[in-house]
Amino acid sequence: MPENTMENASCVLVKGGTVCNADRTFEADVLIEDGIISQIGSDLSAPDGAKVVDAAGKLVIPGGIDTHTHLNAHSDDANFAGMAVVDDFFVGTRAALAGGTTMILDHCVPGRGQSMLEKYEIWRNTADEMVCCDYSLHVAVTWWGDKTKEEIATLCSEKGVNSFKMYMAYKDSIMVTDDVMYKAFNCIKENGALAMVHAENGDVIECNCKKLLNSGVTGPEGHLMSRPEEVEAEATGRAIMIANQTNCPLYVVHVMSKSAADVVASARKQGKVIFGEPIAAGLGSDGSHYFNKEWRHAAGHVMSPPLRPDNETPAYLMDMLANNSLQATGSDNCTFTIEQKAVGKDDFTKIPNGTNGLEDRMSVIWEKGVHSGKMDPCRFVAVTSTNAAKIFNFYPKKGVIQVGADADIVVWDAEATRTISKDTHHQAVDFNIFEGMECHGVPLVTISRGKVVWENGELNVTKGSGKYIYNPVHAPEAYARIAQRDKVNQPVKVDREPYTGQVWPAGGDNKKAAEPNKKAEQTKSPPAAGFKAPAPSSGLPESRPQTKRGHRDLHASSFSLSGQQTDDADGHRNAYKVVAPPGGRSSIQF
Repeated sequence: MPENTMENASCVLVKGGTVCNADRTFEADVLIEDGIISQIGSDLSAPDGAKVVDAAGKLVIPGGIDTHTHLNAHSDDANFAGMAVVDDFFVGTRAALAGGTTMILDHCVPGRGQSMLEKYEIWRNTADEMVCCDYSLHVAVTWWGDKTKEEIATLCSEKGVNSFKMYMAYKDSIMVTDDVMYKAFNCIKENGALAMVHAENGDVIECNCKKLLNSGVTGPEGHLMSRPEEVEAEATGRAIMIANQTNCPLYVVHVMSKSAADVVASARKQGKVIFGEPIAAGLGSDGSHYFNKEWRHAAGHVMSPPLRPDNETPAYLMDMLANNSLQATGSDNCTFTIEQKAVGKDDFTKIPNGTNGLEDRMSVIWEKGVHSGKMDPCRFVAVTSTNAAKIFNFYPKKGVIQVGADADIVVWDAEATRTISKDTHHQAVDFNIFEGMECHGVPLVTISRGKVVWENGELNVTKGSGKYIYNPVHAPEAYARIAQRDKVNQPVKVDREPYTGQVWPAGGDNKKAAEPNKKAEQTKSPPAAGFKAPAPSSGLPESRPQTKRGHRDLHASSFSLSGQQTDDADGHRNAYKVVAPPGGRSSIQF
């Protein structure tokens, strides 16, 4: 597998800032040489010709890592109505750098029946010429064929892929069934990779869509109605169950609801190796927009799973992220213009799914997480960078500021503010779901691969300057526990004497099957002394015929229209002395 190498870059000294990693903060200068952090310390001197970045009073943090993008989605992918996203690998990564993100993980999605290796090569050939920052790929398993297992192994061993995604939605397109998930999880685990799921019940969604359209609901609100919270929560739990049965680590993408987040949190409390990813949209917006009277506004928020109408959901998800019930964050950036979305103006199922977030993710999380007091700056670094690097196994090359790490660094101003708008963002999409949101937390300087690419509100990027990052398998963050569980949780066979009795005939021979009943009748105990069966003509329930096995039919009613009872002929006593009342003797003294 090729090594991750850095291009030669000019020397940069980041001076006077507060270095903030996921575990601690400290005052220090950071020297960058040839794209690598070479020194960290106090009062470092700038070498001749070095560029000095003044970080006094600012945080110096690892560059953001966006775990979830779609920058090459087009007509042969799911639910995109024969059109390409407008934020491609060049525009998308350019905007990412302006927002403080220095690495993305994009989704390579083969069509049903298409080779994963062929699709991977298409993605690589497209991205390598366009990306402005480093990237890796998730590859989707959309079907199971004779060569699927072999291709997963090749992608892991030779292509630097260590994560594979399955869609539980988009029926008759790229949705996979439970049996395919089980096979895929087993194979992924055998290769030391990470399984990922888009968790929604595709069968229920399809039925809901038909029902809503038949009832006259055609607008964007139908998208939300067809995918209620329980549809996401059920699929999340089902995926976790299958992962647990195969002892495969699982990463649940775009956790959008309280219910789904609770399922992930509960599984983690039980010790299951599960990771949950909320996204910028779910942390910064809600589903009330689907009911907006303006169609273009409502359609601009259509994504799957949808934003939830409960306006407390974003804060709830942020709380879960802050307390480590959820671990990493992405944007699910998959953007279409309003004109493109308008292909579904009369049918919500035809609206291309996707929203923005790649440029704004860092600021939205700082505003809703740190500025609100829900998390500290170290946790911010963990959920926007470090945890992703650990989960996808390129830590400590990325996700931390330390000697020897890649020089992907952001100088972050925690006090500065900016107002998000489609008119000022660097993405190509003509809509922004965070329109008008004022955010504290602004990237002043972004350094990617040792080069200053964002400074003073200006981008200085080179198309194709980013590199593909090969991710090794068996990430310790997941497989340290998985490997140990394989050792201690092996099935144990019970040694016992072989059964030597009769075996029910394979053909179900009724004559042979009746033999045990005959023997039972022959050995049946005689009736108790003094018992006299009621005469057939008595009309009492006890006079009814016995079952084939010689017993009373206990399902028959004991009620008789005549009012007769079995003990009518017995004498009756005037009083009864209760020695032990129902429930036992009382210990209460009167």
